[in-house]
Amino acid sequence: MANLGFIGLGAMGLPMAKNLLKAGHALAVHARRAEAMQPLVHMGAVACASPREVAQKSDVIFTMVTDTQAVEDVVLGKQGIVLGARPGAVVIDHSTISPAGTRRIAAKLKERGMAFLDAPVSGGVGGAETGTLSIMVGGDALVFEKCRPLLACLGRTLVHIGASGAGQVAKACNQLALIINQMGVAEAVLLAEKNGVDPLKVKDALMGGFAASRMLDVQAPKMAARDFSGKIESRLHYKDILIVLELARELGITLPASALAADMLTRLQEAGGAKKDSAAVFEIIEIRSPV
Repeated sequence: MANLGFIGLGAMGLPMAKNLLKAGHALAVHARRAEAMQPLVHMGAVACASPREVAQKSDVIFTMVTDTQAVEDVVLGKQGIVLGARPGAVVIDHSTISPAGTRRIAAKLKERGMAFLDAPVSGGVGGAETGTLSIMVGGDALVFEKCRPLLACLGRTLVHIGASGAGQVAKACNQLALIINQMGVAEAVLLAEKNGVDPLKVKDALMGGFAASRMLDVQAPKMAARDFSGKIESRLHYKDILIVLELARELGITLPASALAADMLTRLQEAGGAKKDSAAVFEIIEIRSPV
């Protein structure tokens, strides 16, 4: 049993923290909203008033927050992890943030004798609940191996990608592929409908061939039903595709499909769809294709 901390208890963080408790570990938790901690407190976790307090009680601290700035605030802020953690502590960040921000945070922690793993995840809320996430990790390989048993409580696929920031590069690639895939699904649903063909039957047929994908299976029914109340909020994919394009600019490369996807997601944000499921990009494509 390890003394662990978990900060950020949203749709992904809460079930991940529950899995650490179910594995028998002691857990200190913090969230911006006190009520978000209560389900874990009922399971035996200790609620803390700040990330600093979580760090004081923990040898390994997990974070799962919204963006680069949020991670920097939680780790390096006025009540941050860095002020409470002991030398030798490990911070494992499961958020999706910029590789540059990750390297900056890792360097700051290293100065204090602490380790940092960037460990973004893929698999959605379902994977978080079942402990079957894919976890792509950047950071020191020995630290990764030390933490592997803990990460195994959260995910089934654990891959050490490389040095600090490499996990976030892998996640950017993941998001690029799935967001562009989602655009293709939206166009396929629209094309089927405009031809008077049942898009769900088309989806079933495609799932048996090379066009099969998780995004097709999950998102096509949402698009066909115009049900965009799911848990993958478009604002998160919007943030992710901007990270992809920023990496591309830094490297001097062109990613035309990513740029088009970013444009569609930008239009969705401007139309008030930030908290709609990202499948709502279908609405933007449909609006641009009047009868």
